[in-house]
Amino acid sequence: MSKQQATESLPFGPDTLVFKVGEKIFLLVGLDQIDDLKFNVKCDPEYAVTLRGQFEHTVLPGYHMNKKHWNTVYCNRQLEDDRLKQLIDHSYDLVFQSLPKAIRDLISFS
Repeated sequence: MSKQQATESLPFGPDTLVFKVGEKIFLLVGLDQIDDLKFNVKCDPEYAVTLRGQFEHTVLPGYHMNKKHWNTVYCNRQLEDDRLKQLIDHSYDLVFQSLPKAIRDLISFS
């Protein structure tokens, strides 16, 4: 929620928390997780493949998402918290840059 103009909602029901910027999703978190906390983030396709190769037990193709552009990332496995935050930042930045310039300008100046 510290990201500029980030919003949170439950558009897919009470078990999936969705974070958006400019009405586009950049992060999904299941609220019904018990054992393995994980989240879905958007990712540059080439970077996604690299991450999946380097962290094969932690970064997987996005569950229920376009697997070319989304990763499911498990917490408390191979990545430190700072790296997890970097992946969320990367997702936010990709989505923000995909917004029309007028919307980016509104968000930047608010």
